[in-house]
Amino acid sequence: MSRSRQPPLVTGISPNEGIPWTKVTIRGENLGTGPTDLIGLTICGHNCLLTAEWMSASKIVCRVGQAKNDKGDIIVTTKSGGKGTSTVSFKLLKPEKIGILDQSAVWVDEMNYYDMRTDRNKGIPPLSLRPANPLGIEIEKSKFPQKDLEMLFHGMSADFTSENFSAAWYLIENHSTTSFEQLKTAVTTLKRQANKKSEGSLAYVKGGLSTFFEAQDALSAIHQKLEADGTEKVEGSMTQKLENVLNRASNTADTLFQEVLGRKDKADSTRNALNVLQRFKFLFNLPLNIERNIQKGDYDVVINDYEKAKSLFGKTEVQVFKKYYAEVETRIEALRELLLDKLLETPSTLHDQKRYIRYLSDLHAPGDPAWQCIGAQHKWILQLMHNCKEGYVKDLKGNPGLHSPMLDFDNDVRPSVLGHLSQTASLKRGSSFQSGRDDTWRYKTPYRVAFVEKLTKLVLSQLPNFWKLWISYVNGSLFSETAEKSGQVERSKNVRQRQNDFKKMIQEVMHSLVKLIRGALLPLSIREGEMRQYGGWEVKSELSGQWLAHVIQTIRLTYESLTALEIPNDMLQTIQDLILDLRVRCVMVTLQHTAEEIKRLAEKEDWIVDNEGLTSLPCQFEQCIVHSLQSLKVVLECKPGEASVFQQPKTQEEVCQLSINIMQVFIYCLEQLSTKPDADIDTTHLSVDVSSPDLFGSIHEDFSLTSEQRLLIVLSNCRHLERRTFLNITEHFEKHNFQGIEKITQVSMASLKELDQRLFENYIELKADPIVGSLEPGIYAGYFDWKDCLPPTGVRNYLKEALVNIIAVHAEVFTISKELVPRVLSKVVEAVSEELSRLMQCVSSFSKNGALQARLEICALRDTVAIYLTTESKSSFKQALEALPQLASGADKKLLEELLNKFKSSMHLQLTCFQATSSTMMKT
Repeated sequence: MSRSRQPPLVTGISPNEGIPWTKVTIRGENLGTGPTDLIGLTICGHNCLLTAEWMSASKIVCRVGQAKNDKGDIIVTTKSGGKGTSTVSFKLLKPEKIGILDQSAVWVDEMNYYDMRTDRNKGIPPLSLRPANPLGIEIEKSKFPQKDLEMLFHGMSADFTSENFSAAWYLIENHSTTSFEQLKTAVTTLKRQANKKSEGSLAYVKGGLSTFFEAQDALSAIHQKLEADGTEKVEGSMTQKLENVLNRASNTADTLFQEVLGRKDKADSTRNALNVLQRFKFLFNLPLNIERNIQKGDYDVVINDYEKAKSLFGKTEVQVFKKYYAEVETRIEALRELLLDKLLETPSTLHDQKRYIRYLSDLHAPGDPAWQCIGAQHKWILQLMHNCKEGYVKDLKGNPGLHSPMLDFDNDVRPSVLGHLSQTASLKRGSSFQSGRDDTWRYKTPYRVAFVEKLTKLVLSQLPNFWKLWISYVNGSLFSETAEKSGQVERSKNVRQRQNDFKKMIQEVMHSLVKLIRGALLPLSIREGEMRQYGGWEVKSELSGQWLAHVIQTIRLTYESLTALEIPNDMLQTIQDLILDLRVRCVMVTLQHTAEEIKRLAEKEDWIVDNEGLTSLPCQFEQCIVHSLQSLKVVLECKPGEASVFQQPKTQEEVCQLSINIMQVFIYCLEQLSTKPDADIDTTHLSVDVSSPDLFGSIHEDFSLTSEQRLLIVLSNCRHLERRTFLNITEHFEKHNFQGIEKITQVSMASLKELDQRLFENYIELKADPIVGSLEPGIYAGYFDWKDCLPPTGVRNYLKEALVNIIAVHAEVFTISKELVPRVLSKVVEAVSEELSRLMQCVSSFSKNGALQARLEICALRDTVAIYLTTESKSSFKQALEALPQLASGADKKLLEELLNKFKSSMHLQLTCFQATSSTMMKT
């Protein structure tokens, strides 16, 4: 376990010196969090932990033990802070020998007690019975330092009762100034005392020998006289006379003093009874005092009185005491039952629970009240959770049209952790929910979201006290000092046995919390058999991604709060699993909702084209996805201990498929817009961006779009999607750690290109077919014959008409998007050149004039659209020219050149569109 506190520091000790077993008070800082936290206490190197009494984090009381060092530091060691230091020291004084009748402030070892009455002396030397001054002369203490004497007489002692007694040390210490004559006198006195001791009881017998002889003679004479009269059983024998005299004396005494003695005996018995009542009035009044104090709630007084009575009368054999003590036990048993009922009442504060447990512990209540309280609290929490669910379900069924019950969040006092949860959640709403939401969202909270908030609030308000109650049960702080010492061993066994039971309780609370939330938000994730207990919401609509994100944030903060209580992570794993499932579900729901929003984008198409040929639709599409991903930012972010949303392959595949679906939904919207009939499109609001100077002013405010123009706009949007939008969206997917981005990009691009190609072919078919179809009728108009025709004078009208139609296509495309012009015109030119080549190859033979006329028209068309020629169109023009006879003379070539120049000059204005910004257009 890592240390969480500063090391202990001793700053004071009172008193700061004394003999062994002196009671001292230690003061300082960080001296432990409780009795069990104190694991070491040394004073002058001696371990004093056995006598230590932890009072508070700044005070410890103990007794100083025997130590080798006479001065040293006070070192306190705790579990939470480790080994401490000291700024003060303690000086250990040498104890003085204390006699049997001497007063002492500390306890004296009585193992070698001498009994003068029985003259028994066990385990003590005879010299110890001598007076304190064995020499019989005045003692004068020397001023020699004690340390110097100890160093001089190492291993010896000045105590004459010690085995290592040193006479020299004794004389230096007590008679350093005594004269030699006085010492001689002291020796004489010491010898006389020794002689008296050796004589013993024999001298006492010698002194009283004559008295013993006299007593012996008297006893012998009486014995002889009694033996002489002992066999005679007559009335006048001496023993009979003596017996009669004694009996008469006794009767006379009884007659004289019988009344007086009777009154005396009665007075003595009355006095003794009054003394007993006065002396033991505590016991006799105790039953009534217990009842009064219980009514007042002074349980501490009751417990103290009971402990006192138990120590005094618990093992008495006096009947009256037994009777009154039994009354006390009866009332104490009623108090135990009362306290146990109060302990098991719910709701109850942690302070009251600890107080009642301590009372029951002091009263030695049977069983384990603390564990009973833990079990009752566990059942209470589970009941509250299920009642919360039932209340919301009942309210929902009673008011199906409402979004939420009448919740008063403003007046709801939450714990500090929940206050943080509320603040954090409100901050998150600003970024993840739709903008423009006002405070009315509080009253539109869905039932299930309100239920989750209420449920987590309930758990966070009850579980901390439940956990602290268990911790107090484990470390013994629930019990008083007396109860802790008496039941420490048994309780430690109970703690070890019940750790698994408490772990199951916590896990049951966590499982209930998770399953209740799953029943409300993820009903498919719980078994069908548990649906009745944890489900029953009967709601068809699913919560939106925004509300799911809010719920996830709430549960995350709940998890953080529970972790702060130091609850092991394995007990909270089910909450982590729930958070992961909710995150996955939130991602799925958000992506599905995004697809639905994108499907409705077609209705928002305004067909307003900017100078790049784009409408606002691609931008709206990108913004929709970006907003959706932004709302998932907090959900996708992994908090400490959380796994990635995309860790499961199944989730990756589903998210990838939903992302592809979003792209394909938008592509489908484009296709629908391109093929929508003209009657279904409202063009009254349509306009274009006329800020571009390239539009020639050909589009006016009352302009209405044709199907070909819509095709062009959609093609332009497709081109922008392919080049920019899809790439930007891919970057956003990567930024949010989406998996399978390559697949998303490939499938989306393939679908987009397929749509683009199909729409492009449709447009080319609409534009190229009329031009191609007009070539053959135009060539042979007026019964024109290649074999019999006049010399050419210029390009015929059919070709000019075809060029004008191509110019019209150019103008239409350029009006929408000049970037599309090369692509469209290249395909139109390919179709025209291919048709022209086919027509030339179908001619059986040409006259000279016919060949020249055909070459003129082919070359005129080829040179005019030169910038839009592709490999296929060049090949078609080449085949068409190869089908013609070669020019035989230079005059024909010169005529051909003159006619080409004349054509280009006459149609210079019309042909300008095929030359302007050609380099720019060909880059695309």
